[in-house]
Amino acid sequence: MKSSRLGDYIIVAVMVLICVVTLYPVWYTLILSFNDAQDAMLGGIYLWPRKFSMESYRQVFLDNAIVRAFTVTIFRTLIGTVASVFFTAMVAYAFSKRHILGNKFYLTVGTITMFFGGGLIPYFILLQSLKLYDTFLVYIIPGLFSFWNCIIFMTFFRELPVGLEESAKIDGANDFLIFVWVVLPLSMPIIATISLFNGVGHWNDYFSGVMFINNPDLQPIQTYLFRQINGASATRSVVGAVAGATGISTTSMRLATMTVTTAPIICIYPFLQRYFVKGVMIGAIKG
Repeated sequence: MKSSRLGDYIIVAVMVLICVVTLYPVWYTLILSFNDAQDAMLGGIYLWPRKFSMESYRQVFLDNAIVRAFTVTIFRTLIGTVASVFFTAMVAYAFSKRHILGNKFYLTVGTITMFFGGGLIPYFILLQSLKLYDTFLVYIIPGLFSFWNCIIFMTFFRELPVGLEESAKIDGANDFLIFVWVVLPLSMPIIATISLFNGVGHWNDYFSGVMFINNPDLQPIQTYLFRQINGASATRSVVGAVAGATGISTTSMRLATMTVTTAPIICIYPFLQRYFVKGVMIGAIKG
C-alpha cells in the first residue's frame, strides 16, 4: 500500500513538473507583454509584471498592418476550415461505399500521396500555373482535401446504420441530400475533431504566406509575426509605427503580438475539447 502511494506521489510530481515546464514559457511571455518595455529590459521578471502597462497591446491594435493580417487570418481560418471539412467529408462519404467503381484504386492512390510528394518546387510551379500564387485562394484550394482526414471520416461513415440511408431513399432523397441532412448531423463529434485540426492548422500556418504570398495585404498574422521576429518587416512596420512612443520596444511588440495571436485558439479549444476526445475515441474504436 505504501509503495503504491509513493508511486502515485511520484507520478503526480512528474506531471506537475511537466506542466510547469510546458506552461511557464507561455506565462513568461504573457507577463513580459504586460510589463513596461523599458522596465522589462532591466530583467528580474519571473512570476508577474513588475510595472504593469497595456501600451504594447494598444500599439499592436493601432498598427494597421497587424489588424489587416488578423483579418486575413480570421477569414482564412473560417473559410478554409468549413470548405475543407465539407469537401473532405463529401469525398469520404463516397469512398465509404465499397460498391463505387474504382474505390480500391483511388484509395491506393490516396494512400501513396500520404508518404510521397512532388516537392516544393513542382508544387510552387503548379500553384503559379493555376493562377493561385499571390491570391487569397492559395490558402483555401490547396487545403480543400486531406486524405488522412478522409480516412477518419470514411471509418466513421462506414459504421453508420445502413437503414437510415435506405429510409431516406424511400422518402425520395438523393445521395447528396442524404449526406447533408442525415449523415452530417450524425457526425458532429468527428466533424468537430477534424475542424479543430484544420482550424489550428490554418491559424498557425506561416509557411504559405512566406512562400506563396508577395502582397503584404494578404499575409496572415503568423507570417507577419514570423517576419517581425526575423527582422524582415520589423524595422519597417513595427519600429516605424512606434517611433517616439514611450515605454515601447520591438521586443514588447513582438511579445504582445504573440500573445494576441495565441489567445483565440486557447479560448476556443476548451469548447471543442469534449468533441475532440469523443471523436478520437470513435476513430480509435471503430478503426
